[in-house]
Amino acid sequence: MQAHAHTLGLRVSPPPSFPRRRARPRQRAVRAAAVSTSLAPRRETDPKKRVVITGMGLVSVFGNEVDAFYDRLLDGESGVGPIDRFDAGSFPTRFAGQIRGFSSEGYIDGKNDRRLDDCLRYCIVSGKKALENAGLGKGSDGHSKLDTVRAGVLVGTGMGGLRVFSDGVQSLIEKGYRKISPFFIPYAITNMGSALLAMDVGFMGPNYSISTACATSNYCFYAAANHIRRGEADVVIAGGTEAAIIPIGLGGFVACRALSQRNDDPKTASRPWDKERDGFVMGEGAGVLVMESLEHAMKRDAPIIAEYLGGAVNCDAYHMTDPRSDGLGVSSCIMKSLEDAGVAPEEVNFINAHATSTLAGDLAEVRAIKQVFKNPSDIKINSTKSMIGHCLGAAGGLEAIATVKAITTGWVHPTINQFNPEPEVDFDTVANEKKQHEVNVAISNSFGFGGHNSVVVFAPFKP
Repeated sequence: MQAHAHTLGLRVSPPPSFPRRRARPRQRAVRAAAVSTSLAPRRETDPKKRVVITGMGLVSVFGNEVDAFYDRLLDGESGVGPIDRFDAGSFPTRFAGQIRGFSSEGYIDGKNDRRLDDCLRYCIVSGKKALENAGLGKGSDGHSKLDTVRAGVLVGTGMGGLRVFSDGVQSLIEKGYRKISPFFIPYAITNMGSALLAMDVGFMGPNYSISTACATSNYCFYAAANHIRRGEADVVIAGGTEAAIIPIGLGGFVACRALSQRNDDPKTASRPWDKERDGFVMGEGAGVLVMESLEHAMKRDAPIIAEYLGGAVNCDAYHMTDPRSDGLGVSSCIMKSLEDAGVAPEEVNFINAHATSTLAGDLAEVRAIKQVFKNPSDIKINSTKSMIGHCLGAAGGLEAIATVKAITTGWVHPTINQFNPEPEVDFDTVANEKKQHEVNVAISNSFGFGGHNSVVVFAPFKP
């Protein structure tokens, strides 16, 4: 125990001294065996506390269908291109993973669709599609039988309704307060996506949003699972949504000096772990899971896609935007997630990395991973962001879906744009070509400005 704490940089106090007692070897052996058993990883077995994935829904640069999204990831296609939503000509970065041709037809009525911020539209569409995938779509027999008081929604966002907020500020400056839309506040605040989705489908259980920057989605998965484990909900729609590709969003990240400026070749701009990386690429969209207790899923004969084994969240307590150089925040978060999941490090053979294509962040994550996993040759690690960009608060949601699809298909999507890899990255990064891989246990990492760390653990469902 002391050795483990030492590897994490923790101080361990010496054991207190007690009066000596006569040795009793037999009892001591029994106690030692009990301690050894208690420290062995144990997965949850109670059907009321096991959490399974029964539905997935998304809005992405590759469309709104989960299978099509993953097929294009497997093909190694880049969704990054020039921004044409507004004139980005004066910006040093003029490209992103921008969604084009999005339609909410059949999911949001026309009047509301015109008013809503894209952040909210993406949330509602992805959430309702996830419910359909789970056999719980509005108007279905499954939905009618739900105890809606025990059904919740936890969809977070890092930025909220940024376009609505930006338009409101512009109206105030140019025309005065009387011209601010009455929807300005409701559609800008971060909790409204969860609220509107719940109103639409009638879910009256736990409902809120979490905003921890780019770690948001995983925080929501972790919180949703804990509501289920504590017996407060049977089913929760959880994930993240984001729509920040507007002038103020782009300009803000340019000011942080966080973005790639590879305007001459946008499709190769997001290149995690490559020596020539120069920053991340903005993306947008939403990714949500329907998380459900195994007991509830089995009672309704639900399609079980995979199992959520556990997760963890913590904070670097170090810097607003830079990762800790010692990797302590990330490595301890990974260890805590495995402990929560009842999984030994040796069982993990796939990691969907945060891997944003930033100079400091990519290697800091790899160093932290190496503190936990001692044999890199057994693990495949990839970056979804190499193809769709960094979707901020929605990143973990879309990447959780990619992780689950790797589990169900047996194929791991590539990390594209691997031209000149960092020698320190001695994992198999699935460079440029997909690989067949039977996933035993997978983790998905998400980290955010403020030092927020989050890790979630998934595995194939086994009854």
